[in-house]
Amino acid sequence: MWIKKNHRWALSENEATPESVYKERRDILKKLGIAVVGVPLAANSQAGVLDLFSSKEEPAQDRRIDLSASKPDKYQADLSLTPEDKVLKYNNFYEFGTGKSDPAEKSGGFVSDPWSVKVDGLVGNPITLNYEDIFNKFTLEERIYRLRCVEAWSMNIPWIGFPLSDIIKMANPKSEAKYVAFETLYDPEQFPGQNSWGGSIDYPYVEGLRLDEAMNPLTLISVGLYGKTLAPQNGAPLRLVVPWKYGFKSIKSIVRIRLTDQEPPTTWNRLAPHEYGFYANVNPQVDHPRWSQASERFIGEGNLFSSRRQPTLMFNGYEEEVAHLYKNMDLRKFY
Repeated sequence: MWIKKNHRWALSENEATPESVYKERRDILKKLGIAVVGVPLAANSQAGVLDLFSSKEEPAQDRRIDLSASKPDKYQADLSLTPEDKVLKYNNFYEFGTGKSDPAEKSGGFVSDPWSVKVDGLVGNPITLNYEDIFNKFTLEERIYRLRCVEAWSMNIPWIGFPLSDIIKMANPKSEAKYVAFETLYDPEQFPGQNSWGGSIDYPYVEGLRLDEAMNPLTLISVGLYGKTLAPQNGAPLRLVVPWKYGFKSIKSIVRIRLTDQEPPTTWNRLAPHEYGFYANVNPQVDHPRWSQASERFIGEGNLFSSRRQPTLMFNGYEEEVAHLYKNMDLRKFY
């Protein structure tokens, strides 16, 4: 069932990132012959330069399916304003490789059905959802959110999903639960990158939120975008979307959601704690140690050079909805 809600934080159609721009880029490291194995995310000081060249290779065969047999006209109009091809090649998903085009090019055999996701830990009702449950037990919404990467580029994307709070409420969290931990599938046969990073990343990929962040109405479990189920490179069959945080917080291909009373480890914080904090809130006043976060390269309609630079907004533009979560916190310390 589709529900179209117009919130203050919902981007208008003319702000949405056209897909034709989203997938065309290719990692500059490959073009220059620079080795990327073992290099952390955006390891070079010129984060926006990493993707100056376009990939000419086609993504894996599209096996996605429509999420609704009958789609509202308004939803179709949304898709026409954000061409779908942008979302399929420009990805950070190191399980498939470190290049921007690697996820699309190396995910052709990825199997997301059957699938199961376990919800456990400090809950009164531990549950396991299968593939059908993920799509049938929750009311789907289409939301256009900003996406801000820690590498200082951004997009606007129409996600399809449901509030994370729906799953958490279903599991009946205990009073002592304070955090939510997430875990990506560990399967080196399907994820070649899990075999090839020389131990730099300790897989499986893990992430976490405070419980109040997880319960915020903006926090979304996405099962699709552009009217279809997620492609493997975008985190099929379900991923997290937390629009006021840098994109690496939005963990993909989730197999476990665990409630806990302790702050859980997170992959990039564990790998480089001085660069990637637990909170990872978008903050233009707190730079990455190797580049500024004051502005971002917005990937929009047209070719490479039509992308524009724009100021980065506090909490990625969602300050009104989430700033209260961090009242009296030092956002430079809790970055």
